Amino acid sequence: VWAAEPAAPAPLTLKQAEQLALSANAGLAAARASAQAAAEMAPQVGSLPDPVLSVGAISLPVDSWSMTREAMTQVQLGLSQGIPFPGKLALRSEAARQDAAAAALDADEFSLGLIRNVRIRWWNLVYLDRALEIVDSNKKLLRQFIHVAEVKYQVGKGLQQDVLLAQLELSRLTDAEIGMKAARQNEQAALDALLNRPASDAIAVPKQVDEALPQLPDEDALLAQALASRPLLARDARVVEAADARVALAKKGYEPDFKLGAAYGFRQGTDPVGGQRRPDLASVTLSMTLPFFTGAKQDGELAQRRAEQARAEYRRQDAMQAVRAEVVQALADYRQAREQVLLYKSGIVPQASQTVASMMAGYQVNKVDFLNLIRAQITLYNYETQYWKALTGARQDLARLGLEPRDLLD
Repeated sequence: VWAAEPAAPAPLTLKQAEQLALSANAGLAAARASAQAAAEMAPQVGSLPDPVLSVGAISLPVDSWSMTREAMTQVQLGLSQGIPFPGKLALRSEAARQDAAAAALDADEFSLGLIRNVRIRWWNLVYLDRALEIVDSNKKLLRQFIHVAEVKYQVGKGLQQDVLLAQLELSRLTDAEIGMKAARQNEQAALDALLNRPASDAIAVPKQVDEALPQLPDEDALLAQALASRPLLARDARVVEAADARVALAKKGYEPDFKLGAAYGFRQGTDPVGGQRRPDLASVTLSMTLPFFTGAKQDGELAQRRAEQARAEYRRQDAMQAVRAEVVQALADYRQAREQVLLYKSGIVPQASQTVASMMAGYQVNKVDFLNLIRAQITLYNYETQYWKALTGARQDLARLGLEPRDLLD
């Protein structure tokens, strides 16, 4: 009994790959969980510290442990509440809110990078599949050339070196095919990882893909769009605001914090002079911290927070420059690749294909040298491969810009 071959996987469209990544990628899930955890911090740090309940026996004589002999002996129940200096809780809460907003934007930036990487990997698979198809087609043609050359050699109208030359080129294509298949396995494993699937899971891409490459807006428009919408930059702005709040909080570190307390003492026994029952006692206290060692503590904290504030601002500026550079470079690469695609599709590939057909007809009637025929076919193979390399490269440049042609539709 013959075992059934495993069914070929259904083609995975780019949109499906993106949706799978957004729903299953573990790194994105971790980033979202971090954002959720950070969102829970603001209510915590913005709340008063827990009150303190105390119970104690006060002025208890150790020789008799009597609760009635001494007038000041009492069982005391106390409650105290720490009160930070006005404004401190609000600043702590503000810093935590900005941290939470930054964490949420971190998750958005991770999501954006995830979609970019999925698109790049997916288009790499498209390129490799098309390149492998071209290799297979050229191998079939070279086998035909070998057959023609062998027939001509057998009847004394060809050269043995023509047969050997065709066989050599066939071996070279086979070698290229081996490398492409290995590269495809690597790209498939990388895409599977982004989709949170086993690296061995097969991925098929559609046989037909959209080959249209839109004309992009000008550089200034793309830069403005990137600076306005990139989560990375919004995140860094939030980090700066959090640093500002912590600097303001460090300045308030020179102000005292307070503690308000109240206690009630339960006494037993009677007054030996008047014979009356001893009354209970009540106490109220207000205490405050004394920022005495400011040179070692508050001054150092303020200097630390100011350095962190400067670091956050410098990082924000650096990120803005990096985003600008990414947009400019990706746009330049896209425009170059788009021009190459148009040139290959409308001119070079059709011309090279016509040349091969013409030279094949000429070779069969001994008007074209076999070496020139082989060179023409290899040139056509290279141009067809370069067309798909340029096309998929252009789509990857769009991914680096955060764009797909459907994103540019009104």
